[in-house]
Amino acid sequence: MTSTWNQDRAAKHIDKKMGDVDDVVIKDYARDMSLESIPTNAAYRVDAVHLYAEILNVEDMLNTHEVEGTDCHKRTLRFFDQHYRAVKRILDDVDAKRVDFHNQRLHALFAKPYNSETDAEKKRLQRAVASAQLIIDVLAQTADENEKIPAAKVRVGIDTGTTLAVNNGRSGYREPLFLGDAANHAAKMASNGTAKGIYLTNAARAVLGLAEQKEPIKVALSGAEIDTCITAADLEITADAIVKAWREDMDNNPIGGFAFTRQTPPLRDMDIPDLTPANTKRQEAVSVFADIDGFTKYVASHLDDNTEDVVRTLHVIRAELERVLTTEFGGRRVRFIGDCLHGLICEGTSQTTDPELTISEATRLAGGLRSSFDLALQKLQGAGYETGDLGLAIGLDYGPISVTRLGRKGDRVRCAFGRSVIGSEAEQCDCDGDETALGQAAYAAANDAVRKLFGSSRKVSNLDYLEATEALADSGDKSAKAARSEAYVNAAPAIISAESRVVQPYTVLPEQE
Repeated sequence: MTSTWNQDRAAKHIDKKMGDVDDVVIKDYARDMSLESIPTNAAYRVDAVHLYAEILNVEDMLNTHEVEGTDCHKRTLRFFDQHYRAVKRILDDVDAKRVDFHNQRLHALFAKPYNSETDAEKKRLQRAVASAQLIIDVLAQTADENEKIPAAKVRVGIDTGTTLAVNNGRSGYREPLFLGDAANHAAKMASNGTAKGIYLTNAARAVLGLAEQKEPIKVALSGAEIDTCITAADLEITADAIVKAWREDMDNNPIGGFAFTRQTPPLRDMDIPDLTPANTKRQEAVSVFADIDGFTKYVASHLDDNTEDVVRTLHVIRAELERVLTTEFGGRRVRFIGDCLHGLICEGTSQTTDPELTISEATRLAGGLRSSFDLALQKLQGAGYETGDLGLAIGLDYGPISVTRLGRKGDRVRCAFGRSVIGSEAEQCDCDGDETALGQAAYAAANDAVRKLFGSSRKVSNLDYLEATEALADSGDKSAKAARSEAYVNAAPAIISAESRVVQPYTVLPEQE
């Protein structure tokens, strides 16, 4: 059956999710509280240091071949696997928490010592800086000449402060998500630069007694400043000891050969928790990044006042975005990255991907995401909740994508990677909160209707479901025409203003099981 978005279905789901968070509980995080089992209607205020480590030379591995074939994907996945295992061992030894390992980007949390201890924040920062240098030193020794895997070039960003921890994900993949300036600023310090080193925000520098910098994102800690933190932290582990234990781990628990098979569409049937290196899915697909624009500012302005509405807004929007991706369009959520959804969509058979159909459906999916986002805000505001000035920035790109889980058995992390993943995230980052952008590879592989819709800029504003479907159908897109026909067969006719192209809501009957 043709994929469609329907306002009635969206409204019912949004109402249900709003019911989940009628009563929200906010607690201060303390020792022995689990960050993995935060209830849906709860959030913890957490005073901690946030560390982001970005591996800068990942794209070099993907671009070693003109064609994005299996060899460069295998090499890149081995690269991720080796470095994930090494970094995980470091975090365990320094008593830090891995929040997420999103391909080339690590997010770790230093919550100990707790605030009850004297100079706790300073000690956390010193420990984070010492651990950051340990990560840099260890990853510099994890190259594998036989597999043509280089040493990682690492850039670290660090900030400190209070953030809001909420549940991130669904059953089978639950982890904490941290909302607030400290997490966001640390991420930007790591990802918004190309030079190696350890970079601290001015807030973190002030705690350590370091001079404020006009542009801290351009000023790495000096060797002497790092050594001072290393001495104060007095970590009980060294880079040589970590590397030795890591090599023994690699010998006792080898990575294993990466073997690729295809997932028969729809991708929502892909069982990611069952994937391993030897059972990796790989095929041409569209990578989708949908980011809630303005959310960090919204959280910062409500962290101490009306925090409950932050929890409500995030829960309702994310749940509805995932429903549109998976239920309506047969896509697969890879993960939530903060307030951003990363998903995949593919149309075709068990043997081949239909590129034009996949990109066409991804375009209408993007429209459905925006329509549901707008409806969710409308309903939240109608219920009296404060939602701030939020938007949705969407990036799409097309190409071969490998999906697997890396690490040791019992401690694996999901990974979906390819040039299109990097491309779609870059497109999303370049969008304002009302824009949808199409990557160059997707634009080149799309049909004429999609290219006409996005234009030479490959970007369009306010693309909701109706506009996407109508525009594509009017240009001869077969999938969009089928979706429009199905909507009209199962619904009262839409009333379209010829001058404004404003469409009055219509009701589509629920799809049969």
